[in-house]
Amino acid sequence: MTETSDSETMNLLPSEEVPADSRQARQFARRQTIAETVTAEGSIRIEEIAERFDISLMTAHRDLDDLAARGILRKTRGAASAAPTSLVEATDTYRSRRQASEKSSIAAAAVRMIEPGQSVFLDDSTTVAQMVPHLSAKLPLTVITNSLSLMSALSGTADMKLLGLGGQYHDWCNAFMGRMTMREIAQLRADTLFLSMAAITDGIVFHQSAEMADTKRAMMDSAARRVLVADHTKFDRRALHGMAALDEFDAIVVDAGTAPERLDALRRHDIEVVVAQRR
Repeated sequence: MTETSDSETMNLLPSEEVPADSRQARQFARRQTIAETVTAEGSIRIEEIAERFDISLMTAHRDLDDLAARGILRKTRGAASAAPTSLVEATDTYRSRRQASEKSSIAAAAVRMIEPGQSVFLDDSTTVAQMVPHLSAKLPLTVITNSLSLMSALSGTADMKLLGLGGQYHDWCNAFMGRMTMREIAQLRADTLFLSMAAITDGIVFHQSAEMADTKRAMMDSAARRVLVADHTKFDRRALHGMAALDEFDAIVVDAGTAPERLDALRRHDIEVVVAQRR
C-alpha cells in the first residue's frame, strides 16, 4: 500500500496538460477512476475505496477531498457518494478526457455539416472543441463562442472571423455564461449551432447547471439550424435542468457505440440522425 505526499497533489486548472509519465498523472487517473466508481455505485465507504485502489486511508481522504471540492462527488463521514444530480460535470480537464475517441469521431462528422461562408455558434463542450482541427477545411467562416478554450485555439486563424462572447467567467468549464452572455447572444443570428449537453432523458436534453442550460438555450433561439452532438454515455446520465426537447434539434450526431434502440428512438423524433464511425 502506497501513500502520496502533499507535494504530489496538483491543481487541475482548466485545460491544464497532465504529464504523460509522472506520479501526478497516475494520481489524476486514480482520482478520475474513483469518481467514476462512486458515481456508478452511488455510495462507497472510504475504507473500501482505500482497499480497492491499494492506497492508504489518508490518501483516500485527500483524493475524496479534492473531488468533493470540485463538485464531482460528496464526501460524508465515512463514505463518498454521487452528487445530488447523479453526474455533476467535472473540471474542463476531466471532461475533455472522458470518451475522447468517441468525441473525436463525432466532431469530425459534425464538421461535414458546415459550409464555407457560414456563421456558426460553438458552445463550450469538450465534444464541440474537438471540431477545431477540422474547421480549416471550411474557411472562410464566422465562429461565435463563449468558450475561452476555443477563443484561444482559434485566435489568429486566417479567413475566420472570431466573435467571443463575454459575461461571467466560470472556471469549471473555462467559459462565459449568464445574463450578460445571453444578452450578447440575443443580438446575433447564426446559420448553425453545435452544442452538447450533460444528459438526455425522456426525449429532453439536460444540464446540471441552470446558467449553462439558459446560455445554451439562448444560442438555440439565435440559430437557424441546431445540431446536438452526444456520445452514447449521455443517454445513461441524469442532470437537473431541462434545456430543450430533442425534436427542437434539426440533427443529432452520435458515436457508433450508441445502442440500436436509442437510434430508433431518436429517429422517431423526426430529426436527422448521424452515426459517426470510429476513426
